[in-house]
Amino acid sequence: MFIVVGVTGGIAAYKSVHLVRLLVTAGHDVHVIPTQDALRFVGLTTWEAISRHPVTTSVHDDVAEVRHVALGRRAELVIVAPATANSLAKMAAGLADDLLGTTLLATSAPVVVAPAMHSEMWAHPATQANIATLRDRGVHIVGPADGPLTGGDSGPGRMAEPEHIVAAALAVVPERDDLTGLRVAVSTGGTREPIDPVRFLGNRSSGRQGAAVALAAADRGAAVTLVAAHVDDRVLDAASRHPRVDIVRVSDVAQLQRAMADAAAEADVVIMAAAVSDFRVGTVSDEKLHKADRDGLVLELVETPDIVAGLAAARRPGQTIVAFAAETADTDEALRRRALDKRARKGVDLLVANRVGWHEGFGAADNAVLVVSARGVIAEASGAKREVADAILDAMLAAQADAER
Repeated sequence: MFIVVGVTGGIAAYKSVHLVRLLVTAGHDVHVIPTQDALRFVGLTTWEAISRHPVTTSVHDDVAEVRHVALGRRAELVIVAPATANSLAKMAAGLADDLLGTTLLATSAPVVVAPAMHSEMWAHPATQANIATLRDRGVHIVGPADGPLTGGDSGPGRMAEPEHIVAAALAVVPERDDLTGLRVAVSTGGTREPIDPVRFLGNRSSGRQGAAVALAAADRGAAVTLVAAHVDDRVLDAASRHPRVDIVRVSDVAQLQRAMADAAAEADVVIMAAAVSDFRVGTVSDEKLHKADRDGLVLELVETPDIVAGLAAARRPGQTIVAFAAETADTDEALRRRALDKRARKGVDLLVANRVGWHEGFGAADNAVLVVSARGVIAEASGAKREVADAILDAMLAAQADAER
């Protein structure tokens, strides 16, 4: 989910670092918007490190991307924590003199606010009137709690704990359950084909897109088997904790082929997002190859099995097969042609294509894809990989509905 977290200038801002971390480790795409006063409590570097996104406070940054409204439009949920008395007054009045203010005015997503201030400020009629105004507009208020405050004081005004805010915020977002009852098999990561005990043929896949697809499918009700080749453990954090995701770890193409065949046997949908080696070494050395022992080195490579084509050929009636293709196409038209050709050649129902290169595709936080079927291009999506994952699943459901007509 694309979540914006606004942080205003109160001492409770330090607790919002944990709030953001909870959301990120749960697999959400979190963008932090601190006010200038908030940065006096927690610095920009901390917010960027914990959210894994650039952070700014100004409407004058990224003007070409219209950032001052783009974040609000893309948001599926907005959380303001802590929300000071001043920020509540500005929200109630509709003031937009910084990036957080413009984002709040530009969004149609649910807004959750966690007030934090001294008890006298919370009890003041102006603050209570602002809270009533915000509630009338549909803003969800979480807290404040009654407890210790800054300076040794105690009473109502303490910001609710991050775990409570996260639970309350996620509860206001309508759940999607359109994959309930389906079994989905997803592959992700890059395979590694051994050369000797210490070397391998591999690729630069991070596995983030496949992991995002698996998590999105599970969040929408599916029972998911995620077959992961080489992926950093942090990429799988959220999926590993999801009750509807079962993770199978593999290394090379042969292991991936067996694991996907096993998963596909029970799956309604198979999504091959892994970056699979096209070649392996003909003869793997049992000992490390030493440069001093030879004058140059020539490796004989042999083709690996086409896993997704095999899964497509063996599909059961009604089973949907989705393939991925990373291409170094120079133009959108070239990418489209390659995607259509590859889909037909492999015999899959849908193919998701994206452009890759030295500086795009693998490892990036965002992605841009097109989805093709026998009818041609049926969907295009760009943005955070979780957003792209949901768009791919939407396209898959639309294609299934078309096939049933």
